[in-house]
Amino acid sequence: MGQVHVEQRGDATWITFDAPERRNAFDPEMSAMAVEAIEASTSSRAVVITGAPGGFCAGGALNMLGTPSMTDMRGLYRGSLRLFDAVRQCPRPVIAAVNGAAAGGGNELVIACDLAVAGESATFGQTGPRVGSSPVTGATNVLGIQIGEKRAKEMAMLCRRYTAEQALELGLVNQVVPDHQLVATVDGMVEELARLSPRYLEITKVSSNVWWNAARDSFSTGLGMLVQAIGSDDMVEGATAFLEKRRPEFPKPE
Repeated sequence: MGQVHVEQRGDATWITFDAPERRNAFDPEMSAMAVEAIEASTSSRAVVITGAPGGFCAGGALNMLGTPSMTDMRGLYRGSLRLFDAVRQCPRPVIAAVNGAAAGGGNELVIACDLAVAGESATFGQTGPRVGSSPVTGATNVLGIQIGEKRAKEMAMLCRRYTAEQALELGLVNQVVPDHQLVATVDGMVEELARLSPRYLEITKVSSNVWWNAARDSFSTGLGMLVQAIGSDDMVEGATAFLEKRRPEFPKPE
């Protein structure tokens, strides 16, 4: 079972996803713990989200998709959305410290964060159609505002991997640094934020959420469609192939 570690470091609350056996992918319990930590960070000037060594976050735990139950999958989907909403609704800036692969929902977590700093070995990308899912909580909507519609569709539909430098060029992250400088760089960004007015940072963040808020209905609609597809041949095949480390063989379109 994965864990979420919370540490107060100076002016920042650091939240670390720790499930190394699945590249720090979160289950409903982990997303709930992260939401609780974000909401409890009332005395911090910033919140930092990162992953335990070995990866940033691989999104939702795919082992649930091979033999899906409606209840478990609803919990996974809703937990993801609650996490991303908590990031956006947090009155403090939330920084993604990307120390490895940000895949699937992990990439959408970067999309949700206000700022993102990546280590040079980090990678980014969506996995939805490859594993029998769709990235409806950020990558099919808000990402288009961040990097442009064609690039966002490329990322969401083709499921390619992007290096940290490519992510910087696209506008998905703010800065790329050597891996060993990632923590110090994020600490420096927190120090910058700590010198600014928390009241007006909150106003700036709330106002900046305009596109997220406008896309919010599409998240719910997309999740509703995903719920209807729970147990489909495409979902089971995609997840099974991923867990078995083979190429999926999806049924032909009807």
